[in-house]
Amino acid sequence: MLRLRSAFLYIALGLVANGAMADTDGIEALREGTLKKLIFAQEPALVSDAAFTDPAGNVLGLQDYRGKHILLNFWATWCAPCRAEMPALDALQAEFGGDQFEVLTIATGRNTLPAINRFFTETNVSNLPILLDPKQDLARDMGVLGLPASILIDPQGFEIARMRGDAEWYSESARAIIAALIENDSPQ
Repeated sequence: MLRLRSAFLYIALGLVANGAMADTDGIEALREGTLKKLIFAQEPALVSDAAFTDPAGNVLGLQDYRGKHILLNFWATWCAPCRAEMPALDALQAEFGGDQFEVLTIATGRNTLPAINRFFTETNVSNLPILLDPKQDLARDMGVLGLPASILIDPQGFEIARMRGDAEWYSESARAIIAALIENDSPQ
């Protein structure tokens, strides 16, 4: 059964990578397991320009990451589902992170830097950035109502999909979705 499912995912990925299916309808078909909670936007909306920071206090915004697909993940050190999914996000970044894709993890609310560092050490996270939204300005602007929350953003800065709750971000389904998004934006 698993081999059949894998074959289906890779066939679907091949179909999606074909220029004839460049919209997200084909990508939606790749959702399985916890990724079924990933809801694609009917009409993509431009993401917030609210600022967040890195640990050194440098002010950043989502516009700084234009030109690549972003999986934006809001989390907190006290969030048990966040702890469960963070290693998968780390693995996804290790495999796909680069010029076309990046996982951005933003600690929103009261999260001290020592607690974040301890969280990353305890969960063996080494490929993800530490980004901070202490006053929840970005989370509020993005309509985040609970944690974790993940938002897929296209290279032009539009939200294309959203998920509330944790997910298996390094599953075959998740990897097929990210690969398809990247492939759709690659020069044919």
